[in-house]
Amino acid sequence: MEQTLKITSVLSDPTRYYIYQYITKQHKDVTVQEIADQFEIHPNVARLHLSKLEDVNMLLSETKKTGKGGRPSRLYRLSEDVIQLHFPYRDYQLLSKIALTTMMSLGEEGRMALYHTGKCLGSELIEQEKASHHPASASITFQQKLNIIKSASTLAGFYPEFETNDDETKIFFQIFNCPFKEVAAEHPETVCGMHVEFLKGMFESVFGDIELVEKENIIAGCDSCSYHALIVQ
Repeated sequence: MEQTLKITSVLSDPTRYYIYQYITKQHKDVTVQEIADQFEIHPNVARLHLSKLEDVNMLLSETKKTGKGGRPSRLYRLSEDVIQLHFPYRDYQLLSKIALTTMMSLGEEGRMALYHTGKCLGSELIEQEKASHHPASASITFQQKLNIIKSASTLAGFYPEFETNDDETKIFFQIFNCPFKEVAAEHPETVCGMHVEFLKGMFESVFGDIELVEKENIIAGCDSCSYHALIVQ
């Protein structure tokens, strides 16, 4: 509870909250000067905000040489610690472990049920997004479809980045935050397999048949989970 109170106190400052939000979307280390420039504040004020976020383990920092001469710079990045605030206390991570262990105890049948559920929930997320922002119409452009995927992926907490090829037949995307990371670390094959099906459910809801190819995986030590979605014509 003491740590919870510290975190809520740190995030009660609007500027500090938006600084943290900014850092979550950068996928790289940031400097004091970058934060000062981005939020139009003095570097000393930026340093104070970053230090307070570090004090509650929301950020980590280290000193590195920039290669440009002069003094080394202090670089800040997101902490690996999971920040969860529940009033009163809830332990949904434990619940997810119980559910996953139960499904795995059923063998292949349980695994396939888990994958099917993941795909259905991915599709459901897209349908909710379409209903909220994209009323049904006779036609929808490729870019509109991609925007639906982007919005839903952000809503799911993936911190995604997307690129497409010129003929709009392949989508390259990266996920910089795995919402299932802690559980996936204990059961990587099962959880990552479910996550792939979740993504398939998302993409197939707007693009129809696709082939999803995993290229990199956070659990394997990569900086992101990256995929190619090949749109079947």
